[in-house]
Amino acid sequence: NIDIQTFTPVAMMGVDPFVLWVHKDSGITTFEQWLDKVKEMDGSYVMGGTGKGQEDSTVVAWMEGTYGVKINYIPYKGGGAVAKDLAGQQIMASVNNPSEAKGFYQSGDVVPLIAFSDERLAAFPDVRTVKELGNDFSYYNQRAVVGAPGMSDEAAAYYQDLFKKIYDTEEWQAYMESESLSPLWLGADEQRAYWATQVQNHKDLFAAMDK
Repeated sequence: NIDIQTFTPVAMMGVDPFVLWVHKDSGITTFEQWLDKVKEMDGSYVMGGTGKGQEDSTVVAWMEGTYGVKINYIPYKGGGAVAKDLAGQQIMASVNNPSEAKGFYQSGDVVPLIAFSDERLAAFPDVRTVKELGNDFSYYNQRAVVGAPGMSDEAAAYYQDLFKKIYDTEEWQAYMESESLSPLWLGADEQRAYWATQVQNHKDLFAAMDK
């Protein structure tokens, strides 16, 4: 197992929220309709996501545990392939990050149903959050830069300064906005604290899902 806490923190460049997507031809336009469909199919509803035991499958497992449904989850090597197969109707839904599904959303192929973010996303102002449905849950990919374990203080300071300058550029700020990343600059000590919190949150989440 890889322990994030052994790495040298450099920069937290933002966090990438998860969104539940379906194909435009599914006839589903609300989370409630989606839930009804998944319950009706009782284990044969097919979702795809990046990897197994990783972020996408964790979000899907959380939905299964929270809403008492069964989903046939297919692991993929990357989010781009997941988005492509949803647009091609090889799978029925995904929890792609907005940046992964962006092109297919803009072309009208996929429809966002719910966001796993703390607040509604600016790019999808009509899409409710899971918290609005009464569940105190949000889930993000970290978009962070880390150094090797044991990196020297001098090297760490150099890269921390470099990426802070990059973070503050108009280009990076515009990129976060266009790709629906939530801003979250953290210094080295804050990043370590964030990692410790996330590790504990995941332990609690997995323990709850195993019950």
